[in-house]
Amino acid sequence: MQTLVDLIQHYGLLFVFANVLMLQAGLPVPAYPTLIITGALAATNGASIPALVAVAVVAALIADLGWYHAGRRFGGRVLTTICRVSLSPDSCVRQTESIFARWGARSLAVAKFVPGFATVATSMAGVMRMPIRTFLGFDAIGALLWSGVAIGVGYALSGAINDVLAVFESLGRIGLVIIVTLFTLYIAGKWWQRERLLRQLRMDRVTAEELHALIDTKRIGKIVDVRSPMVQALTGRIPGAITIDPEHIRVASVAVDPNAEVVLYCACPNEFTAAKVAKVLMQHGLKRVRPLLGGIDAWKAAGFPVEAAEVGDAKVVPLQVEKATS
Repeated sequence: MQTLVDLIQHYGLLFVFANVLMLQAGLPVPAYPTLIITGALAATNGASIPALVAVAVVAALIADLGWYHAGRRFGGRVLTTICRVSLSPDSCVRQTESIFARWGARSLAVAKFVPGFATVATSMAGVMRMPIRTFLGFDAIGALLWSGVAIGVGYALSGAINDVLAVFESLGRIGLVIIVTLFTLYIAGKWWQRERLLRQLRMDRVTAEELHALIDTKRIGKIVDVRSPMVQALTGRIPGAITIDPEHIRVASVAVDPNAEVVLYCACPNEFTAAKVAKVLMQHGLKRVRPLLGGIDAWKAAGFPVEAAEVGDAKVVPLQVEKATS
């Protein structure tokens, strides 16, 4: 901790700029401790608060513009890449889709306060082709609020924060070991949750070629898209697919025989969401339920067609599942 304070005191604005830039670029380098400590030190050494906030905002905007342009250029692939390395890949994109669908560009004003949301949100703004002026406006507001709150808290609580810093300084290396241990335990816990979920969702997958053959031979009972309507409208969907909300599956009836082939797909790493919904369907009597290996991206990469989907389309309906009778 003392090393952190020394770096801030010696390099000041440059250290704040680099720390915020790395965090917003996606590296696991927390910036809030730096901003809070900077605010506390400013209260005692007279550093400029507006300059600190401005540097943090500029650094955040530079990184966010990079993600925005990546989203515009690579589309949904950049979202998949982000969530592939996320410790919570099953909710990474879907959470962002839900917030974006409800709040649109305004969600960028609070994105940095939601863990795991900021990077995906800025990339999704690019994927959705949000006008760059709109993006920069709301993203700047979000960066200003995010950095301003941290620096303001540090300034207002400078006395208490300096006392805490003094305690860690007295502990020396022991204090650093405590911080590193707690951070390591947090990462290990999230990793274990991810691995346990992966094991729970292991099941047979169907390839894009196999699904295409099932459709051609009319041996498919139902194709289910578990992505949000907003994303379907942007990228299209497999012809004939219906849509369900994985968070609100109503158990009532489905118009297929319990032995019919049901294929679900998403655009998430390891088919997380599709596999989770498949487990639910199997628990309610459907016997042949499989996720599409590689999701919609594998289907499109194989050269198979997609159909247009609009938010509010009559085909976008909740899935109702009826428990099969024995």
